[in-house]
Amino acid sequence: MHLTSTLISTPAPATVASAHKPTTIDEYVAAPAEPLASVVSLLRDTFDLGLPETSTELWHGHPVWLDDELPVAGFKAYPTFVTVLFWRGQAITDDSGKLNASGSAEMSEYKLRGVDDFDSDLFNGWLRQVRELEAA
Repeated sequence: MHLTSTLISTPAPATVASAHKPTTIDEYVAAPAEPLASVVSLLRDTFDLGLPETSTELWHGHPVWLDDELPVAGFKAYPTFVTVLFWRGQAITDDSGKLNASGSAEMSEYKLRGVDDFDSDLFNGWLRQVRELEAA
C-alpha cells in the first residue's frame, strides 16, 4: 500500500475590516454596551470632577487623566469589566483592600463589572489622595 499526501490549497481568507478604534474620549465612552456603558460614563464624570487640575487624552487607546503630561489615573474597558488605573496607586492608603497592585511600578487597579461596584465615597477618597500625591 502506498500512501501519498496531497496538499490542498485553500484561498486566503477575505480581509475583514477592523473594528473602529475610538480617537476621542467621547467616542471611547460611547462604545461599550450596557452595563459597562454606565460604568465608563460614571468614571469619566467622577475623574473629571475629582481631578480638575488635570488634562485628559486617549493614551495607549484608553482615557487617561494627566498632571503635567504624566498619567495619574485612567480606565480601560474590556468585554466584561472596566479596570480603573492609578499610576501611583500603591501610595494610596486603601483601608477597603479593593485596590490591587498592578505591574512593576507603583500602579494599582480596581475592576468594576457594573455601577453597583462603584462606591462614590471610596473613589472620592482615592482621588483626593491622587491630588495630594501630585501636589507634593
